[in-house]
Amino acid sequence: MEAPENRHCSGNVNAREIRYVIITPVRNEAENLEANIESVVSQTIKPAEWILVNDGSTDATGVIIDKMASRNTWIKAVHRGDRGFRHAGTGVIESFNDGYDAITVKDWDYLVKLDGDLTFAPDYFERCFEKFVQEPELGIGGGVLYQNKDDEVMIEKTQDFHVRGATKIYRRACWNVLGGLLVSPGWDTVDELKAHFLGWKTHTFPEIKVLHQRPTGAIDGTWRNAIKHGVANYVAGYHPLFVAVKCLKRTVRKPYLVDGLGIFYGYLRGYLKGPPRVQDSALVQYIRNQQIRRLFFRQSIWK
Repeated sequence: MEAPENRHCSGNVNAREIRYVIITPVRNEAENLEANIESVVSQTIKPAEWILVNDGSTDATGVIIDKMASRNTWIKAVHRGDRGFRHAGTGVIESFNDGYDAITVKDWDYLVKLDGDLTFAPDYFERCFEKFVQEPELGIGGGVLYQNKDDEVMIEKTQDFHVRGATKIYRRACWNVLGGLLVSPGWDTVDELKAHFLGWKTHTFPEIKVLHQRPTGAIDGTWRNAIKHGVANYVAGYHPLFVAVKCLKRTVRKPYLVDGLGIFYGYLRGYLKGPPRVQDSALVQYIRNQQIRRLFFRQSIWK
């Protein structure tokens, strides 16, 4: 399938001329949010607008957001009511959508979904946008997440095509054809698979690092995070054989059995409880074809 004709940027675009908006959904993130805000405020290329969405926090998150919005005209606060619990994989996109609806700057070039527990260098976005300028077919990109553990830098490993949901940058033309994000677990993989299906490229920038103050999935714990992962695989329409092989591989990783069994349980639970799932049959067929290619060691987006 051909990609949109307007997806190519002019080769003489200067990264510093790029206009971008950030949406940051946060819930009970007071411990890390001020450092996150400082990282954005210190950028060599500041966003045209930053929407900070307080998703019903019960700590000082809302106070911090209001304080920073009062000091910076380009920061906007959005407050949502407290639903009483953390709605993993769904609540974040509901909050993101509220933030998207609140955008007032219309001539943006890139849209950023940024978590509130990240910190990064002052030239982070400038370096990322240089990558987009150099690669006109790149639709989604972002830095690699890492943690400092026992004085060691631990990179959060992921597939080559995958950009962590915590730090996604969408080129506007790509965002327009995606038609928004799926309000369901797995949204941060479905968007990339759909982008590839439509002819775009997606990948992480391994040399541009983002410090993750809290490891991915740390809030939910290993078992619950594995279940969420399995549900996300169901939502994305993953091939049962691909999921089965994945589960077998994960059972031999520490903690043994937990990850693989959790993913398998979550995938089956998807069929039983029926969360919103990808309805585009052509996209699902594309995803499953890529997965079968991967299982038989052929070229695919999974490499």
